[in-house]
Amino acid sequence: MARIDIERRESVAILRFDNPPKGYMNGEMVGQLEAAVDALLADAAVRVLVFTGALEGVFIEHYDVSELLALSNRMRAKGATFSADRPVPESPFHRTLAKLEAAPKPTIAAINGTAMGGGFEFCMACDLRLAQRGPFHLGQPEINIGILAGAGGTQRLARLVGPARALELSLMGRTVSPDEAAALGMVHAAVDAPVLDHAMAMAARLAQQPPRAVAYIKHLVRSALDTPLADGLARERTLFMDLAVSDDGNRLMGEFVAGTRTIRD
Repeated sequence: MARIDIERRESVAILRFDNPPKGYMNGEMVGQLEAAVDALLADAAVRVLVFTGALEGVFIEHYDVSELLALSNRMRAKGATFSADRPVPESPFHRTLAKLEAAPKPTIAAINGTAMGGGFEFCMACDLRLAQRGPFHLGQPEINIGILAGAGGTQRLARLVGPARALELSLMGRTVSPDEAAALGMVHAAVDAPVLDHAMAMAARLAQQPPRAVAYIKHLVRSALDTPLADGLARERTLFMDLAVSDDGNRLMGEFVAGTRTIRD
């Protein structure tokens, strides 16, 4: 039975994908995931969300293809056709990825194994990605079964590695190792096992940062590519001043000036 296991360590929530034996994402797990994300984003005590796999060597293998085939059969039986001028509505999975990107709280994918298809699409929606070294496969191989990455894989991958590399990977259906993923910029780093320890060290640091500053920085960076530069700069300087007069900003700058705090990490 598929489930999302949730563990709390102080202000960090760890969510584990648990769907033996293959570690597929499916509709049941997506429903649980959306509910868990909604609850944790609304919980002021939670400052950072960390996602990882519960199975050895698997983050999310990929979305359950049997569910996609069943959907295909239902649509074909109805004679359904699709066109770019009639966009398909978002599914719960699409909604959840969008919520993670827009959330004021940082998210980390602690990729403890293979993450292909919908599994890697989930990783790309997280703010930070750490991949554990091992004989694991990361990427978007959907073309090998006649489809494409339908939950952001073409769009987010192109933003991470550039259109040329995204085309090569997606058209060839080529997956990569954790080290190659790090070299390409698909993940922030490839790390030795256990990846969760590295992710938790990062989460602990993020949880100590001023939450309003975290939310503002995430919003500005996430929207930068879709915002005209002049508009982005105007928004940035406005949020800069809002932080400057905030309690945290005033206090922490005062500690720096008094010599009791450093600006370096």
